Amino acid sequence: MTKYILRRVIQAIPLLLLITVLCFLLISLAPYDAIDAMTTPKMSPELVNMIREKYGYNSPIYVRYWRWLVGLLNGNFGYSIVNGTSIYNDLVSRIPNTIRLVLPSYVTAYMLAIVLGLIAGANKGKVLDRIIDSFASVSLSVPTFWVAMLLIYIFGYRLRVLPILGMRTVGVNTLTDYLRHFILPYAVLTFAFLPGNIRYVRSSTITELSKDYVMVQRAFGASNREILFSHVCKNVLLPIITRLGMALPALVTGAVITESVFGWPGVGPYFVKAVQGMDYPIIMVILVLSSTLVILGNLLSDVLYCIVDPRIRGEEA
Repeated sequence: MTKYILRRVIQAIPLLLLITVLCFLLISLAPYDAIDAMTTPKMSPELVNMIREKYGYNSPIYVRYWRWLVGLLNGNFGYSIVNGTSIYNDLVSRIPNTIRLVLPSYVTAYMLAIVLGLIAGANKGKVLDRIIDSFASVSLSVPTFWVAMLLIYIFGYRLRVLPILGMRTVGVNTLTDYLRHFILPYAVLTFAFLPGNIRYVRSSTITELSKDYVMVQRAFGASNREILFSHVCKNVLLPIITRLGMALPALVTGAVITESVFGWPGVGPYFVKAVQGMDYPIIMVILVLSSTLVILGNLLSDVLYCIVDPRIRGEEA
């Protein structure tokens, strides 16, 4: 197991370097940058050139990449060109807020998806299956921002029972106030994560129910409920573990739209403002962070799969 993990980590290093190169090149090749957003046509070419020199944009691209990469490796993410604030400090203050919102939403969606997916798969073609599958299909086609705006209109504007912006009321620092702000974005994210997981569990359940061991259990007199929750459920959960690993990047960048709509002080609004202001240092750091989490998520999925499945563990040995 240790050798396998070490081998996967070593394989991930060149991939991470390639990602940093691609991110930097794509951003550098963009027709506009933050300097264009900071300057005006009335400024003299000499002044514009001084500003570009100040932020290092006049250096060759390989020099700028090496300087940026060394900074990343040393934990120095640089500074926002627009605001002048430390990107590291900004992310440290915002990432926990995003995790507090995304993690409960994903766990709730995951647990609901297991139950609903098992029920739908066990009742393939019946009324329950059609209802659950129709809900999942419709939910997949509904934009997240539309659901957010609908909930804001109903609960924030018409009924006026829940706040619609921010994480806390100014001057109020109570758990009740936090939960009132938390309910709407939590509901939207749970709704967004749920349908894909339902269809995944349903498909896995139908596949498992067609296997020989289910027929054997029925021959021994096992009830449908016992077969479903004692045998099928265990085998269905194995491939779902891969989705747990892939949820890792979602903890940081999985709620950009929802956070922006509700004004939640997480990574989402920070990233959107950086894109609008062409603040490329922030954009590059968040892209590299998201890509790194995808690689770590894949590694985590493989490790968890080896832990829970003795067959794969034996193959690796």
